[in-house]
Amino acid sequence: MNLFTRIASTATRVIRDVAQAPAVARQLAELRTTSPATRPAPRTVHVDIDPANTPDLEDIALAAKEFEAARTEANAAARLRRRAEKVLRRTPSGTHGAVTVERVESSRQTADLDAIRALFAAHGLGDVPMKQCAPSIVVTFADDQAPADEAPQLVAAA
Repeated sequence: MNLFTRIASTATRVIRDVAQAPAVARQLAELRTTSPATRPAPRTVHVDIDPANTPDLEDIALAAKEFEAARTEANAAARLRRRAEKVLRRTPSGTHGAVTVERVESSRQTADLDAIRALFAAHGLGDVPMKQCAPSIVVTFADDQAPADEAPQLVAAA
């Protein structure tokens, strides 16, 4: 293929893509409004655990209290961080007294799901396949006011 033919075919492809851009944009807008991404409701996940390795009730209660305390501290820390970031986002880069504020490029990356959905739609591949994350641990405490005989009992699986 000579240079002129390659340039002509590239120009034709670019013109076709530019001409089709409004139609593709309309299709994407329609897809976004008619089929919004739905998130399934969380469900309880069964995990096989060896009954011989099940911790004692006291250890479970202590771990649950530590888990809840860590969650509470993490939430408080996140609130403090958001409050500090609110101020620092308005601060220009540079040295301000004993503090230097800089903005550096993040090394974290994430998939552009809108672009991926557009590619799938353009090629007729259907929905973007998604996979479940690891199950979350949810800790619920029994009422302190409930009588001991009404408190939930932990039973090892047979």
